[in-house]
Amino acid sequence: MTNLRLTKQLANLVEPLDEIVEPVQGIVNSVPQPVRDVLDGVWFGNPLHPALTDVPLGSWTAAFALDLVGSESADGALAVGILGAVPTALTGLNDWSHLKDDARRIGTVHALVNSAGLALNVLSLAARRGGHRGLGRILSTVAYGGTLFSAHLGGHLSFGLGIRVNRTAFESPRDRYAPVCEEKELNGGKLVGVELEGASVVVSRSEESGEVCAIAATCSHLGGPLDEGKRDGDTVTCPWHGSRFDLCTGEVHGGPAVYPQPRYETRVRSEKVEIRIAKEDDKD
Repeated sequence: MTNLRLTKQLANLVEPLDEIVEPVQGIVNSVPQPVRDVLDGVWFGNPLHPALTDVPLGSWTAAFALDLVGSESADGALAVGILGAVPTALTGLNDWSHLKDDARRIGTVHALVNSAGLALNVLSLAARRGGHRGLGRILSTVAYGGTLFSAHLGGHLSFGLGIRVNRTAFESPRDRYAPVCEEKELNGGKLVGVELEGASVVVSRSEESGEVCAIAATCSHLGGPLDEGKRDGDTVTCPWHGSRFDLCTGEVHGGPAVYPQPRYETRVRSEKVEIRIAKEDDKD
């Protein structure tokens, strides 16, 4: 509870920056979608930013430890961390562009602290190479402390606020089919939102094959309602952040989502559509 109160206070502290960061988000959101898909990690099958953070954090931890024992090898570790921080920052900025309210404010602090740490580490490396090793160690030590604090904020964003966590990860298989809507409701290419044991599902009819299809309606990115999305053929676009999914397979056709939507098996009995979650879908 103490941690939650502190992060809430921190979010309140930076709330005045909202007028500045909103235009910045708009600029980031104007980047062409293929570039954003790369930064999101659509090709990777997982969010890219968390994976990249290990490089600067690990390198700067090594540099800190090497400084403690007086090894000049710390300079090399510091340089690796600086190089690794650039793509890490770009992917982080891309992730941040989708956030709102407290999550965006915590993300703003996270970014500012990391930027300050990166600047201090660049100055530290310059000081070391200029023969001022003592000053360089002080600068990188301060930067490392900020990095640890920022890593804590990053963890809170992921595990406390659920940012970039698969919102459909806990849907479990169901053995029996259950009726959810009338078959005629699918006429005209409609996206029909239904519920199955508390889980939101979007049911549609494939324009290509004519089969009845169903996938989870809660977007795996940040929980947007796919049944309220825009349909283009057999692809649905999330109304919140523009993630695109195949209506029949649940596969990702475009980010920021990187996790596919769970697919439901369907059948029509007595003009009613019945569904159950597809057993073969890997829920790991």
